[in-house]
Amino acid sequence: MQNFERTIGPVHNLVVFEAAARHLSFSRAAVELSVTQPAVSQSVRRLEQTLAVQLFHRTHRSIALTPAGEQLFAEVSDSFGRILSTARRIARAARPDHVTVLASTAFATWWLVPRMARFHAASPGVDLRIETVDKDIDISAPATTLAVRRGDGLWPGCAATEVAPEVLVAMASPAFLARHGPVGRIEDLPGLPLIHLDEPFRYRPGWKAFLAHFGVAWRDKGEGLRLNDYALVLQAAMAGEGLALGWMHVCARPMAQGLLQVAGPWAYRTGEGFHLIWSDTAALSRDAVLFRDWMIDEVGIAAAEMPVLQSKMTRCNPDFSS
Repeated sequence: MQNFERTIGPVHNLVVFEAAARHLSFSRAAVELSVTQPAVSQSVRRLEQTLAVQLFHRTHRSIALTPAGEQLFAEVSDSFGRILSTARRIARAARPDHVTVLASTAFATWWLVPRMARFHAASPGVDLRIETVDKDIDISAPATTLAVRRGDGLWPGCAATEVAPEVLVAMASPAFLARHGPVGRIEDLPGLPLIHLDEPFRYRPGWKAFLAHFGVAWRDKGEGLRLNDYALVLQAAMAGEGLALGWMHVCARPMAQGLLQVAGPWAYRTGEGFHLIWSDTAALSRDAVLFRDWMIDEVGIAAAEMPVLQSKMTRCNPDFSS
């Protein structure tokens, strides 16, 4: 913290800056923080002096972020958001009156949430909280927390059941494929616009691994659209921005809805899987058991909901069903 305060100054100044940047108003930030407007202005000025850079353009009636201010605000708001989320998660863990499920935004959006009506119909009294995370959280202790995690299913302190094997296909929107024509050979994929997932905190196979599985050598030169959340990757693909790698268990629903389709008969089964995990060092609460057992049942139902496309790909590519 000594280096932090030497570079940034008091943490309080960052809190004040975040509020002022979010509201684009010193006055509204002062109301939120229960301080005076001059106190907000002074804290921001001290932060600017410490950093030796101007963070706001000031006029008589308004303020606006400078490029440096925009950069700092993006980082500070993201960091504060993570701290708040973690603090809430810790506080909730001490109150075993609900069930928390940790999952990626894409899995929550396209796999879990569309099935929630069935869960609430089966267990109407369960208070379920779905939290999206972009990193693997340690859940070896809480008795009310479950998570979806990629791997081999073996984690110390955790029990697991597989939700789906990891199967990757190349996919895009029907409009994109109609515009660019059919992809006859896998060697043709790198010549098309590619959408990349750049996960900041956990490994996910990308285009290089996918192409290498089929014997195609390809060097990533940093081109193409790059996004750090798979939900954004799917949105970009559905908008026709390019080809994306599709995790079949997540993409089954948008494929069934005609929002995405596979670009060719290539399916890469990595040998990893996505698992529902929970602590095996603390007994699950009754409600957590209800959710776990319901989700295990849903895994079986999900196989039946897989689009007819799966059988078509199986005929073209035995690796898809192996």
